[in-house]
Amino acid sequence: MSQQGELIVSVAEPVNGSVLKERSQKWRQKLKIGFLGALIPVLLLAVWQIFGDLGYISQLLFPTPIKIANAFVKMASSGELWNNLKISLLRAAGGFLLGGSLGLAFGVLVGLFRKTEKLLDPTVQMIRMVPHLAVAPLFILWFGIGETSKVLLIAKGAFFPLYINTFLGIRNVDNKLFDVTRVLGFSKMKLIIQLILPAALPNILLGVRISLGVSWLGLVVAEIMGSTSGIGYLMSDARQFSQTPIVFVGIMIFALFGKLTDSFVRFLERRWLQWRDSFQGK
Repeated sequence: MSQQGELIVSVAEPVNGSVLKERSQKWRQKLKIGFLGALIPVLLLAVWQIFGDLGYISQLLFPTPIKIANAFVKMASSGELWNNLKISLLRAAGGFLLGGSLGLAFGVLVGLFRKTEKLLDPTVQMIRMVPHLAVAPLFILWFGIGETSKVLLIAKGAFFPLYINTFLGIRNVDNKLFDVTRVLGFSKMKLIIQLILPAALPNILLGVRISLGVSWLGLVVAEIMGSTSGIGYLMSDARQFSQTPIVFVGIMIFALFGKLTDSFVRFLERRWLQWRDSFQGK
């Protein structure tokens, strides 16, 4: 082997070793974070199961995790769970896309133009203060018990977090950056795409996370108040017949999918906001 080949090998070996070491450290860090995140739920389930077996808590009000798991397996094997879950996911997605997209659009308009803010914001803030439970009967009266009323109720909840956070994100953009874009001769569209939206992106993604959470809440309200299908309907029907394990199955499903959607948005935050040099905790 020539001296040049030996040099390449000697340089490549430490580099490959350092890359593998760095990847190993990242995996250990991820496992550590996952362990810490699962620690409290696992301990809670273990204590819950032990107290239930010993008779310290009511099996009717708080069925043990094993009974809940058995109910889940029974519903999943019969197909009842998956059919209703698919319906609920479609409702939640439709309501979030409708309300979230409108919230983003109105937030941009109100954030960019003061006249639009004075025209629209007072009305939007008044509507925001109306609770879901107050308008749900009206939505059912106006649009019936079909899919329209449910999607609109979810969209109502998803609209406001994105609207407010988009508005705040735009208004928090450094005014000096606008002076720079004026000097560079940015068009209005280029200004929005290359300055305003990227600068407001942290607030917008925060609004997305909150909107997703409120969408799940709106889904529960919509399906419990007037529905013949969906996870919320299964929970309401089970409550009437004192089938508490099924109610807990519904709660666990909402918690799981809520966490999954939130984790997906947090993943996008890490990918899209790598340019931020912010405090990550100690």
